Amino acid sequence: MKALTEKQKKILDYIEDFMEREGMAPTVYEIADFFSIKTSTVFAHLRALQRKNHLTRSSKARSISLNRPKRKPKHMSFILPIPLLGRINAGLPADSLEFKEGDIFVDSSLVSKKEQETAFALKVQGESMRDLGIYEDDVVIVKQTEDVCPGDIIVALINKDETTVKSYFPLRGGRVELRPANDEFSTQVYPSSHVKIQGKVIGLQRSY
Repeated sequence: MKALTEKQKKILDYIEDFMEREGMAPTVYEIADFFSIKTSTVFAHLRALQRKNHLTRSSKARSISLNRPKRKPKHMSFILPIPLLGRINAGLPADSLEFKEGDIFVDSSLVSKKEQETAFALKVQGESMRDLGIYEDDVVIVKQTEDVCPGDIIVALINKDETTVKSYFPLRGGRVELRPANDEFSTQVYPSSHVKIQGKVIGLQRSY
């Protein structure tokens, strides 16, 4: 592999840190925001890193894949099974999820042994979250919690019988905004009493 400039090395290290922490690759916008640079500059650095064979990527968001061995983890990690509970709609709300379809396996650096008891996975249906790098047939890893922050991607149960995955924003007057990441879909606003937060999306798996 060809040598890197100092900036390219920093971007490559940031991508690897992000992937270890979040379980998925960063978007171009997240890289630009972290380094306070333009997205066009990020694209130029990514193209250079591709030419030097340090990474590969496609036109999809969060498609970066590193071409170097994973760093030795600071703590010993191992693989844990968590249940796959069917499909979740990244579009309009779908019927609630009740049945386990099988298991998927995740690294314990993403889901701890304690969290394994309540963590679950869902296969995405629809394209309403594509601008945040979540595509149809991706599998999202969900930590079961109601403790979320504005902007977090959540799994929500609406009116006790429908589920959806959206970005969460609390509003004044006891309302909740569930925001898509695709201009072809409309924001959904509900009374907070009609929305039960089932968990926070903490990672993603994609098959090619």
